[in-house]
Amino acid sequence: MFVKFENLPSHSRVWIYQSDRKFTTNEVGFISEKAILFIDQWTKHGSDLQGSFVIKYDQFLVLAVDEGFNNVSGCSIDSSVRFVQDVEKTLKVDMMNKMNIFFRDGEFINSVKMNVFKEYVDNNKITSETIVFNNMISTKQDFKTLWEVPLTKSWHKRFLIS
Repeated sequence: MFVKFENLPSHSRVWIYQSDRKFTTNEVGFISEKAILFIDQWTKHGSDLQGSFVIKYDQFLVLAVDEGFNNVSGCSIDSSVRFVQDVEKTLKVDMMNKMNIFFRDGEFINSVKMNVFKEYVDNNKITSETIVFNNMISTKQDFKTLWEVPLTKSWHKRFLIS
């Protein structure tokens, strides 16, 4: 059952999918329409899940579910992955590649492969204060407070060690 993202409790579980390119305005509309339809029928062994989504910066799709309402199962997680894969196929984007790291360069959001990110850190193109997107977070509260953080406050800090 779909609810507005802001109405989900802070303990809600989130999954962040990052696109290898920005979505167009039409694509954001398409994803939004499909996400609402998917979430409205999203279940765990026949029981409704209460979920939502948000699209940030026209590049990140965040799915969320209130596990206080009903816990997700492996099957329900699998169905959400199939939903994202369908979006990928339709829009010809890559949203599953966890080897891409996203970071801010001023107002711009950049994406590079993990090995290039390490090179950028080594060459001081990326510093300890560069804002990175920590897509490993797991709750709505963490999404609000720990998703966009300086490199030193994320798992990315491991790249600072030579």
